[in-house]
Amino acid sequence: MELAKVTSKGQITIPLMIRNLLQLKTGDKVFFEESQGRVYITNASQITLSSVQKNMEGEAEKAGFETEEDVVAYIKELRQSR
Repeated sequence: MELAKVTSKGQITIPLMIRNLLQLKTGDKVFFEESQGRVYITNASQITLSSVQKNMEGEAEKAGFETEEDVVAYIKELRQSR
């Protein structure tokens, strides 16, 4: 458990252990979510990545990609056609 003090402007310093756990770097944004009287903090980029991964689930198979090499070959083909 970590403790942080709220300033008169409502600001806090996120303890180093928590920043490391969330992989937060200077300039990163955090997401606050309330659920059943508790507030959770998450690295906003992790939420975005999870959302993209969820939305893309199954798309590689639909496009006919079976391996990572298939994807790499497709990207190389796209780059050459430019």
